[in-house]
Amino acid sequence: MGKFSTRTRTDSPIESVQPTLNNQPKKILLTGSTGFIGTQLTSFLTAGRHTVIPMFRSNGKDDKEDAIYWNPAEGTIDSSKLEGMDVVIHLSGASIANGRWSEERKGIISRSRVDSTVLLSHALSKLRKPPEVLVSASATGYYGDTGKKIITERSAPGSGFLPTVSQEWERSTKPASNAGIRVVNLRTGLVLSPLGGFLKQILPLFRLGLGGKLGSGKQYMSWISMDDLLHVVLFAITNKLVKGPINVTSPKPVTNEKFTKTLGHVLSRPTLFSVPASAIRLLFGEMGKDLVLGGCRVIPENILTLGFKFSHPTLERALKHVLEK
Repeated sequence: MGKFSTRTRTDSPIESVQPTLNNQPKKILLTGSTGFIGTQLTSFLTAGRHTVIPMFRSNGKDDKEDAIYWNPAEGTIDSSKLEGMDVVIHLSGASIANGRWSEERKGIISRSRVDSTVLLSHALSKLRKPPEVLVSASATGYYGDTGKKIITERSAPGSGFLPTVSQEWERSTKPASNAGIRVVNLRTGLVLSPLGGFLKQILPLFRLGLGGKLGSGKQYMSWISMDDLLHVVLFAITNKLVKGPINVTSPKPVTNEKFTKTLGHVLSRPTLFSVPASAIRLLFGEMGKDLVLGGCRVIPENILTLGFKFSHPTLERALKHVLEK
């Protein structure tokens, strides 16, 4: 199922060693199981003979005896049922792309990530038998807008709202790592799938021949196909050498202009239109500036060093696959 290699590399700061794999079926606790990535991950892991147990937010009325509930906003979690988990995957968090970033919305985005991670990490750290690994979501927003500069896991964090949230998000896993749990922070880029995310939003326009670059088109887009993302998560679960932050992106990021032309080519549609940067700032404010007009050129150095092999390393190949072209 996974794409593993025993080749080693010497052009990276990470020690070149043979991957330590554990492919036995796991009992996996998953937060964010109903989200865009969580639904696909559940199907993928279940097909691989792993047992996936979702966590639900308790409503206090129709709770099921065998379910696991929590409420990060209230600081409550059913800790007793966390015992016996081999793996915990934490994907829960409010969307960053649903409308303008008012101060209220930014508070919701931050609290949904930080508070839930603190609650879960503390609960895991107090278990008699903690899980082997906590795989916790993060984002390439950690680096901010970095222009053409090549970014790896060694790069410094950026400044602004998204980098600040991402740093606090990752720091919130400290109770788990301090308790001896192996923690992996997934700094995920744009996930390509017609079922959700950025690609789903822009596909209707591109299919009508109305697609085009955003702003100058020079901002980098660090992306990954859904299939490769799922295999990166599996790799993080089964490879004991994967630890700390890992960039979950293709090794070949592209500019927005290149992304636009490639998607148009795959769909056999023109891409003559463009959206001025001023219009994006006017419509979306800070969110438009950071998410649409900003970008970073991210390379997944850590997992490449450990031998992970991408199925869809190039954008055209990835788009043809996800769009069944």
